Amino acid sequence: MSKGLYNSDKLMGGECVLLAGDFRQILPVIPRGTPADELKACLKDFYIWHCVEVCKLTTNMRVHLGGDEALGEFSTQLLNIGEGKLPVNNGLISLPDNCGFIVDTEDNLLQKVYPNIHENYLQHQWLKERVILAPKNDTVDHINQLLLEKIPGTTTSFLSIDCVVEENDAVNYPTEFLNSLQPASIPPHNLQLCVGAPVMLLQNLDLPRLSNGTRFIIENLSPNLICATVLTEAAIGENVFIPRIPLIPTNVPF
Repeated sequence: MSKGLYNSDKLMGGECVLLAGDFRQILPVIPRGTPADELKACLKDFYIWHCVEVCKLTTNMRVHLGGDEALGEFSTQLLNIGEGKLPVNNGLISLPDNCGFIVDTEDNLLQKVYPNIHENYLQHQWLKERVILAPKNDTVDHINQLLLEKIPGTTTSFLSIDCVVEENDAVNYPTEFLNSLQPASIPPHNLQLCVGAPVMLLQNLDLPRLSNGTRFIIENLSPNLICATVLTEAAIGENVFIPRIPLIPTNVPF
């Protein structure tokens, strides 16, 4: 190892370095990689891992401060699932009966999480406490579209202006082809929104007020501007403006 840090040949320059995180949540993302590639890129496969002392946190502070026994039980169940402690039958696990509600259809799921959304969508606190998680972006887009259709009002389409970075590549990548793509962290070419719909910011615009993951309620729509009320994070309740911004994926030349 280089002696650039404190002119020392010790690991990390002899300094104490704290690495914080949950390995169940921070697995590396390897584009088009296999599970073996992801494991190979893990911190635990780093050559200095044998020098790392592991310290485990045992108290869930959100449960501890809230004093909610049901929340604590649910947290324990999630940990048992993540650690593989539930019995496995033919590659499948059976969730505890009190872990949640089982629904048979997509419509039942939407009604369970967002009951009478056409009447309640204007209640910010009601929307803030609800969310549907899905493993794939296609499912997320499908559910979002179904919920958007249930919100009263006119839906507005915002079309992206897709183009190549280098003008010489324009022949190789027709605009119609670019419009059909949807890279990660990039909105679809035809983004449909309406007043009253909840949205999430995917870029850091003005930290800490407008950061990646901040949720909003749309208040007004203009061709190049969205007026919204912040639902979460540091600026909760504030009215903000979100302009059109250029987005360039790092793994493609457009």
